[in-house]
Amino acid sequence: MSATRVRVGIVGAGTNTRVRHIPGFRAIPGVEIVSVSNRSTASSERVANEFGIPKVVERWQDLVASPDIDAVMIGTWPNMHCDVTCAALAAGKHVLCEARMARDLAEAQRMLAAAKSHPKLTAQIVPSPFGLEVGSRIQTLIKDNFIGQLREYVVLGADDQFWDYSRPIHWRQDPVISGKNVLTLGIMHETVTRWIGNPSQVLSQTGLFETERPDPAINGYRECTIPDSVQILTQTPGGARGLYHLSGTVLFGPGKQIHLYGSRGTIKVVFGLREQVFVGHHGHGELKEIDIPQADRGGWRVEAEFIGAIRGEEPVKYTTFEDAVKYMEFTEAVARSSELKTAVKLPMA
Repeated sequence: MSATRVRVGIVGAGTNTRVRHIPGFRAIPGVEIVSVSNRSTASSERVANEFGIPKVVERWQDLVASPDIDAVMIGTWPNMHCDVTCAALAAGKHVLCEARMARDLAEAQRMLAAAKSHPKLTAQIVPSPFGLEVGSRIQTLIKDNFIGQLREYVVLGADDQFWDYSRPIHWRQDPVISGKNVLTLGIMHETVTRWIGNPSQVLSQTGLFETERPDPAINGYRECTIPDSVQILTQTPGGARGLYHLSGTVLFGPGKQIHLYGSRGTIKVVFGLREQVFVGHHGHGELKEIDIPQADRGGWRVEAEFIGAIRGEEPVKYTTFEDAVKYMEFTEAVARSSELKTAVKLPMA
C-alpha cells in the first residue's frame, strides 16, 4: 500500500531547516516539499533552487492559506512562531514549528489554544536535540532504580558563545526576536524534564556582562538586555533539588551536561560530538562510561515522527505543544524570579 501523500510548505528556511528538516522530509516516501517563503523573494529563490522546491511564495500568509499544501514547516525565528502557527492551523494545515516554541508564555498558550481548537490536526514543536541519542538508556536506568531516589540534579550549559563583545549582536540577544528565551535554558530544561519531570519551584538570578554589541544594520552599537549568565535553584515535587548554570561568557566552561544524583548512584550525561553516559554506585571508586552501541542509540527523526502522526501511524512524542508550553512556563518563571528576587511556584497561577 502506498503512503498517504503529504505536501509541505516551508515558512522560514534558516540553517536548521536546510540542514535537518528539508533533507528529513525528502527522505520520506510520499512527502513533497511544494513551496517556500523565506525572508525575501531572493532568499526564497536560492532555497528553491538549492533543493528543487517548485514554488516560491512572497508572503507567508499566502503560503499557509494555499490549498496546495497539507502541512507547514515553520523555520523562522521565535517572533513569528505564534502568528504563523495560528494562521496555519486556522487554514486547516498540520504544523511543525521550530523551537523555541514562542517568545514568551502568553504566545505559547495562544498556540496551544489554537492547536486544541483543531484536534484533528498534528501540531508539533521541534525538540531539543540533546538526549535523543541516549535518552532511552537514561530512562531505563531510572526505571530500574539505578540511582535510587533522586536527591539532586545539575544542568550545565556554560561556554564562550557570547564572550567576544566585538562580535555583532546575535538574534538570540534581541528580545524583539527571541523574547524571554535565554541562552540554552529552554533546550537543556526540556531535556532533563524528559527524565525527571517538571520542578515545582524556581529561584533564579541573572546577569549581563556585555551590555553592548555591534549591529551592522545600524553601523553602530545596540544595547543588550537578554542575560548572558543565569543561575537557578529548583525543587521537584518529590523533594529533589536542582542547580542550573547557563552562561555564554565563560572561557573553558563545562559545556552542556546533566547530572542526576540519587540515594544509590549517579548518572552523568555529557553532550559533545557524541553523547556520553557515565554511571557509578557506592564502592565503584569512580564513574565509568557506559558503552552504548550505535545500534542501540536513538537519534533525530523529527520529520518522520511528524509525518507519521499526520498519517495516524504514531503519536507525537518529541515535542507536543503541551510539553513545550511547560518549558516556556519555566523560562517565564526564571525571568519573573530574577526580576522579583523571590522564588516562583510552578505551575504559575
